[in-house]
Amino acid sequence: MSATATPAPAGVSLLGKVVLGLLAIVVAGALAFFLLWVTGIGSTLVEWVVDTGRANIEILRFVAAATGVLLFTVPAAFVIIYMELKIIAQMNLRVGPDRTGPWGALASLMAGLKVLSKEDFTPRGVDVPVYSLAPAVVFLASVMTLLVIPFAPGMAGYYMELGLIYFFAASGIGVVGLMMAGWSSFNKYSLLGGIRAAAAVISYELPLILATFGVVLLAGTLNLGTIVENQAGWVWNWYAFQQPLALIIFFIAATAEAGRTPFDYTEADSELVAGFATEYSGMRFGFFFFAEYVNVFILSALTVTLFLGGYHTGVDIDPVLGFFGVATPIEMSAIDPGSLGPWLLAIPLLVPPLLTLALAGAVWMLRSEWGIIRSLIIGFVLANLLVGAIVTVWALFSFEALLGLLVFFGKSFGLVALFVMMRATYPRVRIDQMMNFAWKWLMPAALLNIFITAGAIIIVREYLS
Repeated sequence: MSATATPAPAGVSLLGKVVLGLLAIVVAGALAFFLLWVTGIGSTLVEWVVDTGRANIEILRFVAAATGVLLFTVPAAFVIIYMELKIIAQMNLRVGPDRTGPWGALASLMAGLKVLSKEDFTPRGVDVPVYSLAPAVVFLASVMTLLVIPFAPGMAGYYMELGLIYFFAASGIGVVGLMMAGWSSFNKYSLLGGIRAAAAVISYELPLILATFGVVLLAGTLNLGTIVENQAGWVWNWYAFQQPLALIIFFIAATAEAGRTPFDYTEADSELVAGFATEYSGMRFGFFFFAEYVNVFILSALTVTLFLGGYHTGVDIDPVLGFFGVATPIEMSAIDPGSLGPWLLAIPLLVPPLLTLALAGAVWMLRSEWGIIRSLIIGFVLANLLVGAIVTVWALFSFEALLGLLVFFGKSFGLVALFVMMRATYPRVRIDQMMNFAWKWLMPAALLNIFITAGAIIIVREYLS
């Protein structure tokens, strides 16, 4: 009679621990509230909290902005994951995800939920506190950088005069998280991956920072909002045309900073398995997973902010809107239909059919087997939903803010698409080639750009003005 193995008792997953912890907090809070209400201490405590909040209003604003940015990052990561799956599939002449949701749009969401629902396993021999803290450090270091990015006029998480310094200071903390993950895993592959990642990030972070010095010299400020405003007007005001070498250096270094192909050195399967994340699973691996994609968006957003005009269209829209008798910013309460004159008839007559045709054409290109009639119906529905969303947002924000959001996200996700296409195109370089390129080529080029920019500024200001 063969012996049967006794199944190991099922442990509580990390997700279950989080749920139980939240439940315990809710119960404890309810009991505390009851006791405060019975004893009469509650009113005194409320007054103390209000007075303390008024005295530290800037800190509260920072915390509120950080919370909002944190909630934004997860949907952004899901969008980027879907873009990667779909774009690479199209480049490889494949369909890509098409089962979960329309056009497979929910595939990335399901992938994220799958990662979070997996068993969270802690290997033997690891340094548990450091091992558990490392993913949170990497993720939060990425997320906190978004606080100073201006998405639209007056729409930034937190305006700082030293915003650019804060950005690089916060992003630099991620290196500490990588080393923590590699060192604490008690695994040679993880340790080597962490050392590689830290060395490469440091080597490419230097030219990344130096590439921004030219922009800082031209703008005369470290405030990202002011840098964007200095690029207002026509497209040639963008710093990409005044700092082309800096833009090239910045983009290459940003690719390495985000760990994207051809610089995805930390996941060299034949050498390092999964690098510093080899021993991670479940929710803790999910933090590394999301941080990677959030970093892609963050660096794309910073590139847009510094070099591509931020939320500005590259066209001086005031004369264009003035041609129609409209002034910016347009508020919903300030619209005077009579001021549009005959153009009032052109808007409802031309915009809906043109928008329907454009969306129907996109649907037909993606799903030609659906036929023209079905594509037109879907395009009509999508056009109405889009118009409804625009009107709703228009009622909440000015036209300038709405346009800024659309332009900023359009530029940022355009760069994200470029990162994705690079992943499907270029092979991975060796670690020695990558380090050689950083120190021998990017670093001297970044220093040269600073000297050229400073010299040009001195000549223009001292001799030509």
